[in-house]
Parts: sequence; structure tokens; C-alpha cells
Amino acid sequence: MSASRSKEADDLLAAAEIRALLSCPSCGSAHVAQVLGDNGGVSYVCTSCGHSWS
Repeated sequence: MSASRSKEADDLLAAAEIRALLSCPSCGSAHVAQVLGDNGGVSYVCTSCGHSWS
């Protein structure tokens, strides 16, 4: 396997791990956006059902 193919595989695995960690607690969707709050805190919003959490 070439180095670039190995890097691509590592990137895909990392993206899958992030999606697994950032799933909506309400509907389970991996379609989650990270947003910054007014006070600089980080929150998350599910783009499937609209649920938000921090």
C-alpha cells in the first residue's frame, strides 16, 4: 500500500471515529454541526432533527 493510500485510509478512519463520537443524543444522526456560543463556548446542533446540546 502506498503512503498516500495509507494516509487516505487513516483520514477516513479518523472521520468515522469523529462521526461516532458526535452523534445526536436525540435521534442518533451523525449530521451534527459544531457552533460557537455568544460566550465562546462550544455547542452542537443536529442538522437532522434540530436538537442542540453542549
